[in-house]
Amino acid sequence: MPTKGMRSLLFHHKAPSFSVHPSPSRSSISFPTPRRNPSAGLSFSDAMIEEIIGNAAVLAIKWDPEASGYANVTSMFYESKTEAHLFIKSVNDLQKVMHFLVTEDPTSEKLVHGHSLMQIAMKRLQKEFYQILSTNRAHLDPESVSIRSRSSRASVSTSDDEIDDGAVTDEDLHFAGESVSEAEQVSSVAMTDLKSIAECMISSGYAKECVHIYKMIRKSIIDEGMYKLGVERFASSRIHKIDKEVLDIRIKNWLNAVKVAMTSLFNGEKILCDTVFAVSNSIRESCFTHIAREAATLLFGFPQALVAKSKNFSSEENIFRLLDMYTAISENWPEIDSIFSFDSTATVRTQALNSLIRIGEAVRSILSDFEASIQKESSKTPVAGGGVHPLTQRVMNYLSILTDYSNVLADIFVDCPPPAKGLLPEFDSPNSEESSAPPICHIMAWIVLILICKLDGKAKNYKDVSVSYLFLTNNLQHVISKVRSSNLQYLLGEQWITKYEGKMRQFAMNYQQLAWGKVFSTLPENLTAEVSPDEARLIFRNFNFSLEEAHKKQKSSVVPDEKLREEIKASLVKTLVSVYKEFHDTHRVSVGSARSLALNVRLTPEDVEAYLSDLFSGTMEPVSSSSRRRSH
Repeated sequence: MPTKGMRSLLFHHKAPSFSVHPSPSRSSISFPTPRRNPSAGLSFSDAMIEEIIGNAAVLAIKWDPEASGYANVTSMFYESKTEAHLFIKSVNDLQKVMHFLVTEDPTSEKLVHGHSLMQIAMKRLQKEFYQILSTNRAHLDPESVSIRSRSSRASVSTSDDEIDDGAVTDEDLHFAGESVSEAEQVSSVAMTDLKSIAECMISSGYAKECVHIYKMIRKSIIDEGMYKLGVERFASSRIHKIDKEVLDIRIKNWLNAVKVAMTSLFNGEKILCDTVFAVSNSIRESCFTHIAREAATLLFGFPQALVAKSKNFSSEENIFRLLDMYTAISENWPEIDSIFSFDSTATVRTQALNSLIRIGEAVRSILSDFEASIQKESSKTPVAGGGVHPLTQRVMNYLSILTDYSNVLADIFVDCPPPAKGLLPEFDSPNSEESSAPPICHIMAWIVLILICKLDGKAKNYKDVSVSYLFLTNNLQHVISKVRSSNLQYLLGEQWITKYEGKMRQFAMNYQQLAWGKVFSTLPENLTAEVSPDEARLIFRNFNFSLEEAHKKQKSSVVPDEKLREEIKASLVKTLVSVYKEFHDTHRVSVGSARSLALNVRLTPEDVEAYLSDLFSGTMEPVSSSSRRRSH
């Protein structure tokens, strides 16, 4: 998704952002940095205490939102980045002094004064924290944060030991890398400011106030994002009442929502949470859990509710929607496991797994019903001309599309035992190239085998046995073609294909022998042996009659596949025309006069070839006598 994609999805307005430079109309007030005790840092002289409390008082009073109209409407981090970090530093120093006074002089008026200043400072920081979060919603949207985490960090990023030394200054920002876009830079600055405020408030004992603001604002962003992605809570009892078209839209929205949520929404929120509250693992977990758990559970609970309550999902065409949803979760599982790794977000991982389990169960049930539907198919009307049966087309189209999800199916059926050998039909048995083949390979071979066995039974509905073999040839060719043009070829293997190609050729040979055998039988075994003129005339007449009878029966036969059609015709022409030509060329002259020749030898070998050329199209018209070349 483009950089602006998720941002435009989550926010319609262009939120203002804080400037990274102080306003030129106002000059920052500078204060001397308090001196530190060079030893342990836990001992303070009276002068140092006075200086630290004095510095804190100046800044706290200046930025007290209740004491100054200017302070109430202005952001300290917007007005002067340097002064903002000096404010943070003065609060940290004040906290250390207060800890020292609690131990050394708990009744000191300085401690009371420090506590009063701390409360003022915390109100200021709460306001700053809220302002940065709310006014930078567009720049702190999860996608911007995700992109920032993948890009090289500019010089605005600081290490933990730089915090006490002033963190990022106005001058530092001027030299940020040109590779960092404006949006990424604003996002980076805002995250750094939030982190420094959060660390200061947490260390000062105001974690609860800081966390409350963060949870309130960030949860609204996640909830808004989910809503705009089309993910919303609805009563599971109403799923079965939803129209199919509406359900399709919901599923498409859900698939897109999973993609966006895992790459941007939850991922970006986790990064932001980890950055802002890096100082405390427990707070990071608490915030992220509060913000994302409910939305993520709702997201990953949709498939389970859909499968459990929707009657529309028992039909075989819905298996593809289920597999799309299974794929969306399984492909994102590493991210789900990583982003929701906290113990408190275990319910999200559990929900995602439960949805995978329920989808898997539904897929197995649908495929079992599909198998049963093949076995129960009971139509007895033969397909005209021995063509491809609708059952063959339906099953192979379904399986060829289904195997586009081979990896997902392998996962769903990983624990399913292969069909028992004792249950295999006598017609054939599925070929397992390796005993270690995944169960899905056996399952696909089993379903195809059931289809082939069913076709063998349907072939018996033809009165003409020859057409029944043509029917088997056509249908087995269609099966093999679909296997070769889909991922079925990898599941069934080359050995399976070779085996059934051999069966198909045998069926074609059986058809040729049964359909045209009587024509062949009219010619003597020894084609060049001497025969009397009467015998020659009789043989020619019988050949003509048998050829016309066979052609009459076979003219409506069809071979839909062009390559197979040409192969069968070529084989028939090669065998029949060659033997007829040899007999014709040897005995044509012995028939007698030209009149006798015209009456008995009506077809030349070329005429026979032309007679056979238009077979198997299903629209063949007999070659007219006027178009035949006559022998002279």
